[in-house]
Amino acid sequence: MSLSEGQNAPDFTLPATGEREVSLAGLRGKSFVLYFYPRADTPGCTKEACGFQEALADFKGSDVTIIGVSKDSMKALEKFAAKYGLEFPLASDPEVKTIDAYGAWVEKSMYGKKYMGIERSTVLVDGAGRIAKIWPKVKVPGHAADVLKAVRALG
Repeated sequence: MSLSEGQNAPDFTLPATGEREVSLAGLRGKSFVLYFYPRADTPGCTKEACGFQEALADFKGSDVTIIGVSKDSMKALEKFAAKYGLEFPLASDPEVKTIDAYGAWVEKSMYGKKYMGIERSTVLVDGAGRIAKIWPKVKVPGHAADVLKAVRALG
């Protein structure tokens, strides 16, 4: 990841599910979580999204916004959100500008073939707009609980 903890969060404005828009400016003064995932409605991404959904009440209790980000189309994201009852915004970044700015656009390799793709990663941004914590190469089981623990540590 090209980001480091303590630096200012890169600016972004993205369309999101539920006819919402998410932006750094719109979240100013609030802590938020951006989690980057490869593709909506795939097994790992579904488990991760459902994990955040199950913990949503706890995150809201800490006054933190959860935002999932992928390069999927808005149509695919709306369908994914409806299918699994995801209440938090899923943002579409087809041009990969935000995904890249947050260090989640990386070179991957499968069967010896190299290609660019989204690394499953999460970034916690504090109310001052600074990177509070980064989770690169996320493993889904227990991840939402780890993020919640870090959110609570922010105070």
